[in-house]
Amino acid sequence: MTTHTNDTPVWLITGCSTGFGRALAQLIIDRGWRLIATARDKSRVADLRANAEERVLALDLDVTKPEQIEAVVAAAKAQFGRIDVLVNNAGYGYQSTIEEGVEAEIRAQFDANVFGLFAITRAVLPIMRAQKSGCIINITSVAGLIGFPGSGYYAASKHAVEGWSDALRTEVTPLGIAVTCVEPGPFRTDWAGRSLHQTPTEIPDYRETAGARLESTKKSSGSQAGDPVRAGEAMIAITQMTEPPRHLPLGKWGHDAVMADRRARLEQIEGVREMSLATDYPD
Repeated sequence: MTTHTNDTPVWLITGCSTGFGRALAQLIIDRGWRLIATARDKSRVADLRANAEERVLALDLDVTKPEQIEAVVAAAKAQFGRIDVLVNNAGYGYQSTIEEGVEAEIRAQFDANVFGLFAITRAVLPIMRAQKSGCIINITSVAGLIGFPGSGYYAASKHAVEGWSDALRTEVTPLGIAVTCVEPGPFRTDWAGRSLHQTPTEIPDYRETAGARLESTKKSSGSQAGDPVRAGEAMIAITQMTEPPRHLPLGKWGHDAVMADRRARLEQIEGVREMSLATDYPD
């Protein structure tokens, strides 16, 4: 739960140049709250400071660079004295078949989506512990709960954040810090055009599965049902709750896909109950 005294809450959002980060940043500013808006090139978020110079910091942040993480957190503490909400939004997608995945692409994605997110959270946690309050929002994806063909490595990066968030939540909830993973389905951002890397499918055996999905991803860009501004409103609502949820799938498609997958998994696990129990030593 986000708590603060007489001042407005302080939000630190990574990846504010476009998409979810940009929409959420603007909502925070419109409410008169304080914001550290970051992007790999701060000139792309400098306009967010218009008429709000005292409330908004625009800073360079590549989450794969430890020195920039350190500088951003230090600047936030020096300017505002606290961080109430950390939104881990920076990251990108990579699509390929499992077999055709390129090692350098896979590792670069994990550096940004996973290790960078881990690093900035570690840097912010001492501030939230001292405050005895805070809210951490990790923007993962429906792919953080379901692996789709052609998105194995992206899903792996988001699954990693989901599992890590489970552990983080158990450690920091007693300290007054909430942890929520936001799992968007298809949203009308420029993710597919700007933040998606692909390795084309060359193996015929995969063309009807992963290959078809790679082709359809970019074609659907711009017609998705999800509204990034409404997503931002939902994230703000999380921080106002006494007990923020562990999961927040976004959009009807995303919510329905997650629910169907969880039900199917539970049914499958229940179906092998006797096999599971039979692996213990006999009484």
